[in-house]
Amino acid sequence: MTSSGEPPLVALASGLTVPNFFIVGHSKSGTTALYEMLRRHPQIHMPDQKEPWFFCTDAWPRFRPRMAGVGPQTLERYLALFSGAEPGQRVGEASSSYLWSAVAAERIAALQPQARIVAILREPVSFLQSLHLQLVQDHIEWEKDFRKAISLEPQRRQGKRVPRRSHRPQLLMYSEYVHYVEQLRRYYKVFTPEQVLVLIYDDFKSENEATVRTVLRFLEVDDTHQVESMQVNPTVRTRSLQLDEMVHAITVGRGPLSRVVKAGVKVFTPRTLRHDALRLTLGRVVRAAPKAPDERFMLELRHRFKGEVQALSEFMDRDLVRLWGYEDVK
Repeated sequence: MTSSGEPPLVALASGLTVPNFFIVGHSKSGTTALYEMLRRHPQIHMPDQKEPWFFCTDAWPRFRPRMAGVGPQTLERYLALFSGAEPGQRVGEASSSYLWSAVAAERIAALQPQARIVAILREPVSFLQSLHLQLVQDHIEWEKDFRKAISLEPQRRQGKRVPRRSHRPQLLMYSEYVHYVEQLRRYYKVFTPEQVLVLIYDDFKSENEATVRTVLRFLEVDDTHQVESMQVNPTVRTRSLQLDEMVHAITVGRGPLSRVVKAGVKVFTPRTLRHDALRLTLGRVVRAAPKAPDERFMLELRHRFKGEVQALSEFMDRDLVRLWGYEDVK
């Protein structure tokens, strides 16, 4: 029994397929692309559902969002994701929140002490800017101005200025994402160094195939299998949150607005044309290429995070200060 009086996860999972590797994050750092590339390998099984978020109970949603599903919150439902694995396959999942979470590392180790862990780290400022755009797109963040969103963090820690319909307000604490060394130490505390592989986003982006083959060797599967480079989940800017929500409700929702609009559209247009028209609306009207960053604010953030970059360089024994251009940040 655990200290809380509950049976350990390992005992509850007896006889079921348990994942043995985890892509733990960060988001907007190539995790989705790596997931898509690995799951195409015949010796690897990863479920269709990316981001189960099962082990990060500190990031579970405060309510079920209208526009998205919620991951499994019982061990039985979580392990059901891996029921399609074949004997002998490496079984894994990818949840970008596991690196951010303060509890995920210990919970993973409790279920699978022999797990292999893959983390991807990105230069802090470009990471946070891209993350902010993603949170806006996911309707977790409603402040579209990056500088203003960062400035709201102190108030949000006190429960103020939190978007009413944000189902995961914990994710709006932007500075907490950039505690890279602290996050990695949580994994090295419960896993051996041989079980943890830390990748740098720059390598994954510039030497994609070679980096993926490094992961395959780490997972002890055939690293000579054909690797198809992929770019998925690109960073975009949401022009209108209200229009984005309306288009999503019409295309996949089940509310009264969705039923009324769908009924009207069906009368006048064939199914394929309806789908294409809504997709184009989303692409051309709701979404757009990101605006050029505010360089002055970017420099302010680089000053703020230089200490973390220096600490990570020492921790990984790699000059990330130079790689990420922080040597001239005074």
